[in-house]
Amino acid sequence: MPWTSATARVYPARVLNPTPKAQLVDAKNRPYFLWDEERTRLDEFMQRLADPDPQARAYAIGKLMRQAKPDDVFTFVTKHEIGTLWPMVVIHLGKERAFWEWAMRAWGVLAHETR
Repeated sequence: MPWTSATARVYPARVLNPTPKAQLVDAKNRPYFLWDEERTRLDEFMQRLADPDPQARAYAIGKLMRQAKPDDVFTFVTKHEIGTLWPMVVIHLGKERAFWEWAMRAWGVLAHETR
């Protein structure tokens, strides 16, 4: 079946290949995508994702989306969570911004507005 935006809306979870938990973290329980934070453990990162401050959550989500394998992002957050915080998340995506804008539009999370 060819990959289209309609396919993405119908089958997004079926095509994901997340990193196995044993490979997601190192011996000190640090996620591979936090390579730039020497002391952050997975449980600490999970706390950031649950922070009551939406700006703090948006930064953590943006970092996750920028540095983790796309399939691994959905191990931690949902498309809805990303969409809800999108205006605050998008500023943290760096060079990954175009990919995530495309994906979120393909999945119907973001409108297909023009710039």
